Amino acid sequence: MSTHNHLGSHADGDSGYTHQSGASGGRALAFAVVLTTGYALVELIGGLWSGSLALLADAGHMATDSAALLFALAANIIARRPASDRHSFGLARAEVIAAFVNAIAMLAVVVWIYIEAIDRIRHPVEVKGGEVFLIAVIGLLVNIAVAWVLSRDRENVNTRAAFIHVLGDLLGSVAAIVAGLVIYFGGPLVADPLLSMFVAALILRSTFGVLKETTFVLMDSVPPGVDYQEVGRRLAAIGGVKSVHDLHVWSMVPGRSALSAHVLVEDIARWPAILRQAREILIKDFGIDHVTLQPEWLRAEPMPAAIPVKPAS
Repeated sequence: MSTHNHLGSHADGDSGYTHQSGASGGRALAFAVVLTTGYALVELIGGLWSGSLALLADAGHMATDSAALLFALAANIIARRPASDRHSFGLARAEVIAAFVNAIAMLAVVVWIYIEAIDRIRHPVEVKGGEVFLIAVIGLLVNIAVAWVLSRDRENVNTRAAFIHVLGDLLGSVAAIVAGLVIYFGGPLVADPLLSMFVAALILRSTFGVLKETTFVLMDSVPPGVDYQEVGRRLAAIGGVKSVHDLHVWSMVPGRSALSAHVLVEDIARWPAILRQAREILIKDFGIDHVTLQPEWLRAEPMPAAIPVKPAS
């Protein structure tokens, strides 16, 4: 006898849990794709013309973001599809995969910026400070607009990963502005690669956060903030429960946790009350809203004797 429970069900018994992602983030991502793709081309041309690594780094970053945002948009659309015979949990994890790939791509961008910056420090390149400043200011305004739109949806890990990309672009534009001003007013050319390295360090810190979160989800790890041992102890402490085993707790997607377990009870007649109490504990104290519990009980009646089988003659 297995009890599979979706919390938040409707009164008529129809579960409200659809195993699919919400529609949030789609329009924001589409808006971000258009703006970042267009201005990546502007910064690329401007960086080649002015000789600025900070501007080229920001252009390369925005170009990577354009592809990443397009990927994120596609994942967002795919994740809205409901569960099917082949994908019984739906495709919500498509967004997690997209966020993971985006984070890996950002690591590659950071490595490229550092390699190029070190080379620029050893062999300084002439930079047109005024032109860098003008182009970077326009890029900053574009990135602020995109970041503001994406920041309105902070619940979706895929959108947050895209937001980190754009935040890196924004910081890159700030670095390019500062580099342009320093060089324009006669400062050292080394300011350009040094500021690029500073921005890369900030991007790296944010990227590791997304990488850590998505890796935990893809590895079916226990959700952050959930004490696995405490979950088992709380379930076992429910009146009428003798023990809990085969306990599994994992993140289906960030913010949506699942649990499955076998529960040994003293009296199967008390199972509805035990299940109700278990549901309340799991959602209230641990935020676990997708629960599958298998009741088991000790039978009072003896097992029937085995029927002997005559050996074949």
